[in-house]
Amino acid sequence: MRLAYYPGCVAQASGKELDMATRWVCRSLGVELVEFPKFSCCGSGFSDEANEVLTVALNVRNLALAEGAGLDLLTVCSTCTGMLTLANLRYQDPKVKARVDAALAPLGIQYRGTTKVKHLLRVLTEDIGVEKIRAKVVRPLGGLKIGAFYGCHLLRPADELNWESAEEPHAFEDLLSAVGATPVYYRGRVMCCGFPIQFVKPDTASRIAGRQIDDAKVHGADAMATPCPLCHLSLDAYQNQAEKAVGHSLDMPVFHVPQVVGLAFGASPEELGLGRHLVSTAPALAKVGAGARASP
Repeated sequence: MRLAYYPGCVAQASGKELDMATRWVCRSLGVELVEFPKFSCCGSGFSDEANEVLTVALNVRNLALAEGAGLDLLTVCSTCTGMLTLANLRYQDPKVKARVDAALAPLGIQYRGTTKVKHLLRVLTEDIGVEKIRAKVVRPLGGLKIGAFYGCHLLRPADELNWESAEEPHAFEDLLSAVGATPVYYRGRVMCCGFPIQFVKPDTASRIAGRQIDDAKVHGADAMATPCPLCHLSLDAYQNQAEKAVGHSLDMPVFHVPQVVGLAFGASPEELGLGRHLVSTAPALAKVGAGARASP
């Protein structure tokens, strides 16, 4: 399987461990990641709030680059997934298409609308399949209770993203079961992490993140895992602020999707970049015999 790799912004900067883990897992599964250095930001949180045509054009340009190579596009960020998928849909509007085509014409870019956007979670559970994932496990994550945290943009708007139920999804839990972990079900798993307002109303954002972490913990989770690096920032990097907001310690390790899979496939904490996390993953790693060297 060959896919155009769209890491997005965070996985190339503050969340480099996501990129590290994605590359390790894809190599293990025989997925070839084709890189496009000229990919641009998806524009979420910036251009999308100011200029619809510019935002669609930015993403159509990315989609066209993948299309030119005859590849579908792999994302590792739920927000990027949403922006690229919605751009594909908005481009079907004749008025939007005409304006986007006019903006891209000077660049010599034409788009036929054939590129499919695939988040890593969907590639793992649908294209590869949970049974093949299960067959590659060499370090079952038994004894580890993980609360999947879907967040917003992988599931909503449900009618346009056309994947799982925004209220009762199961793909992430299916993957967790395949690698030997025990999925933890809790209401907060499909709620917002608070990141969209982190820089506008940080106290509110911290209360939202704290509430979701608390919910997972009350339901027995030893750790959480998320398909979105922005959710990871809220739940891990800003967890100290979330603790202040809820008034007590949370101490919840938070993994990226490919880190969970990589651990089950036998990768070391160092290969998965677990030492980059703000909240130590050592207690969770100890439960699966992966050592405690991932502490910052």
